[in-house]
Amino acid sequence: MQLIRPSRRYLPAYVEALRRGWSPNTTRDVREEELASITEDAARFLHQLRGEEAGTVRLTDGREVPRLPGLVRWMSDGSFCGVINFRYQPNTEELPAHVSGHIGYSVVPWKRCRGYATRALSLLLPLAWEAGLARVLLTCDADNVASCRVIAANGGIAGGGEANADRPDVRKLRFWISPPCDASPHLHGPRGGR
Repeated sequence: MQLIRPSRRYLPAYVEALRRGWSPNTTRDVREEELASITEDAARFLHQLRGEEAGTVRLTDGREVPRLPGLVRWMSDGSFCGVINFRYQPNTEELPAHVSGHIGYSVVPWKRCRGYATRALSLLLPLAWEAGLARVLLTCDADNVASCRVIAANGGIAGGGEANADRPDVRKLRFWISPPCDASPHLHGPRGGR
């Protein structure tokens, strides 16, 4: 499994995943709006997805907020497997209240339980260190055992829990991942982002 930059070449597989019922957003089903956006202007959709355009993001409550800097990568084992993204604010590990973590991921249902999310996270973390972050925050619902395992396998340290606006009956767990000593931005200074 590898991470690839979203491109027109792989867009049909992404569209097929959306049509099969998968949503890249784990808190809100965005299939229909993404399909409409791709149909309207595929090049612009990819441009926005890759973070090459400022743009906005619509929240679950309908508000539109500025998109944070970051990147999106598609998981591929020769076919589309899912998505992983990284978002941050320059020069701080802090995030706006509407952003639950620095990294999010979603594997298509028919490719789950193959270690793809664990591998994708391990491949994405060096990009976070290159952006100069001293550590990254990941969150998942307390009943999402698979995601807890993915984060733990990549060095995640539990950092408590909090109320979950999307699912009030289930706590949202917080995990922090720090870079290995030889990749720490504090030891080597910030590196240019990709």
